[in-house]
Amino acid sequence: MIDALTSSSNRSGWVSSRPRSFTTLPFRFLELEEGGRYLAVSAGGEHLVTDRSTIVALVEGKFEWDHPQGDDLEARHFVTSSHPQAALVRIASQLKTRMSDLPELTGLHIFVVTLRCDHTCQYCQVSRVSQDRSAFDMSVEHAHLALDHVFRSPSRLLKIEFQGGEPLLNWQLVREIIEEAEHRKGNREMQYVIATHLGLLTDEMIDFCRSYPVYFSTSLDGPAALHNANRPKGGSSSHAQTVRNIDRVRTALGPERVSALMTTTAASLSQPEAIVDEYVRLGLDSIFLRPLSDYGFAARAQNRIGYREAAFVEFFKRGLDRILEWNQKRVPLVEVYSQLLLRRILTPFPTGFVDLQSPAGLGIAAMVYNYNGKVYAADEGRMLAEMGDDRFCLGTVSDTYEKLFLGSGLVPLLEETMLEAVPQCADCALHLYCGTDPVYHYRAQGDPVGHRPTSGFCYRNMEILKHLITMLEDDPIRRRLLYHWLP
Repeated sequence: MIDALTSSSNRSGWVSSRPRSFTTLPFRFLELEEGGRYLAVSAGGEHLVTDRSTIVALVEGKFEWDHPQGDDLEARHFVTSSHPQAALVRIASQLKTRMSDLPELTGLHIFVVTLRCDHTCQYCQVSRVSQDRSAFDMSVEHAHLALDHVFRSPSRLLKIEFQGGEPLLNWQLVREIIEEAEHRKGNREMQYVIATHLGLLTDEMIDFCRSYPVYFSTSLDGPAALHNANRPKGGSSSHAQTVRNIDRVRTALGPERVSALMTTTAASLSQPEAIVDEYVRLGLDSIFLRPLSDYGFAARAQNRIGYREAAFVEFFKRGLDRILEWNQKRVPLVEVYSQLLLRRILTPFPTGFVDLQSPAGLGIAAMVYNYNGKVYAADEGRMLAEMGDDRFCLGTVSDTYEKLFLGSGLVPLLEETMLEAVPQCADCALHLYCGTDPVYHYRAQGDPVGHRPTSGFCYRNMEILKHLITMLEDDPIRRRLLYHWLP
């Protein structure tokens, strides 16, 4: 990979009947394919695929205005023939838009209402338990204190997500939190998401959710054999149970009220097409092709269910190919992570996705209130805590809002995760499209900043981003389909 950041300087272009002076504006670049084309990204995030000679001409100030991409280069703020200050103001406006969600602060609030679960999923990221509720369920007192912090956030849209364990095992508290949040919301827009395997869903729960903006997020790993192997539940079929209850929610509340995602294990790698086809068969319109996370029970099972990052990237590409094949047949299905990346590549608008932010989304994008009253800066942080490491604990729900944010070491951690200052990220052409995951790097490399050349997070994102950009550049049919994924 080649990457660099040019400095702005006035130089003269080629000598012709209409000589023009120009300024090379700040940009970054990398080799998109070995011995071939290069990707250039402007300081505001606009991209262009070009050849090496064009990159050299821009860097050395020898750009010629009759270049075939000359108009694009000026329109996308790589060079300017007018006053450079005006161009920099436009770039600053693009960057301001990209970071426009920062003043909103924390929009996502995760309540871990119980650690109990009746499934034994191989890749469970938390140390699930089946013991008594008094020790592993969130108390009503802790829930109300957590809601105090939720409504201190300046965000106009507040999303409360219920996790576990299996949150439906503590349904009464889920219901209490929703009712209390509705009582307190004022002019806020609220959304509630229950992350559940759906196996415990009752008609009474569905009736309650009909009255509020409650959404269900469930796991569907693919065809029955794969799903049941990944997510066993005694002697019964967890796949049949999940599919049946997806249909119940869709029928009772509407198709938009339930979504599914999958987790990739070693057994998944050979069948991305079958996994995608199962989502199509069930009429689902989105799928999230997720890699395995190295926390909880998943960390203990790495030898059986783990794989190298390169294997996941190949799986991801094949899955994406299959989705686009279905799109060509007018079947509406999007891959959620690609959709988020495309929004960052093709627009200046933020996504709100925690792992695609700079600085990291720790605390400022999501807060996690654990069943025991402890507060974490990220969901992975509480998973790490269940493994015995409280590095990302901010305090407890009894602490003040100010102490959680300013007295917990969160601010210095955020300063370290500004990609503009992270080694290698600072010079990477993809950094405006990417993000950072301090908990991953702390877990994998012993440091929240991490070492990018050996980072699996970095490798995975770079390969997927380059693949998407290559499709946008080279395949008009797929480019049109991918543009339709933009919200």
